[in-house]
Amino acid sequence: MTGPDYRVEARGVLEAAGKALAAESARFAGIGWMRGTSGNLSIVLNRNPLRLAVTVSGLDKGELTSADVVVVDEYGRAVEEQPRPDLIPSAEAELHARVASLSGAGAVVHVHALQAVLAGHWWPDGIELRDLEMLKGIGRLAHDETVAIPVVPNSQDMKVLGDDVAKVFDPGVPAVVVARHGMYAWGRDLLQARHHTEIVEFLLQFKVETR
Repeated sequence: MTGPDYRVEARGVLEAAGKALAAESARFAGIGWMRGTSGNLSIVLNRNPLRLAVTVSGLDKGELTSADVVVVDEYGRAVEEQPRPDLIPSAEAELHARVASLSGAGAVVHVHALQAVLAGHWWPDGIELRDLEMLKGIGRLAHDETVAIPVVPNSQDMKVLGDDVAKVFDPGVPAVVVARHGMYAWGRDLLQARHHTEIVEFLLQFKVETR
């Protein structure tokens, strides 16, 4: 969508986004990457002004419905023009918006995959990967190229965390690890964001298990 007034025409779009986010959340919860109520997903609804549908805070990610989403602005704040303005977005919605703005992504995934936490612990200055076939899945070469997944320190202040992500942002790497927390990955749409999440987690698992 391109215009600022999406209150009527976007109702169907928001419902579809909520359905997709609920399905992907259940998928990630099922493999143990969104334990408890952790993690959050988002889809970009509008670029100018920036609007994202973000999963709500405090719910089991394996049991979301299409209604369990909040529309937020570029600062991660819930906007008034939506069906359920009373819902509370994830505290990390601001970082979703920052990543979408930096990368131009259409969707952002945040999971608490253990391999990402371990890799961030062992390589806090960045996780270097090389000569792995799965690197092709994030658009890089399988051989003769070193790819570094950035790592940033954790913070409860999303402005600080967003600034740190911006400092290490690499347009050729669709993911970042937040130390002792988890990882963010993104893509042109939710399907590609899921694929990037799965592939990066595989690469990080290889790195950890061959340390």
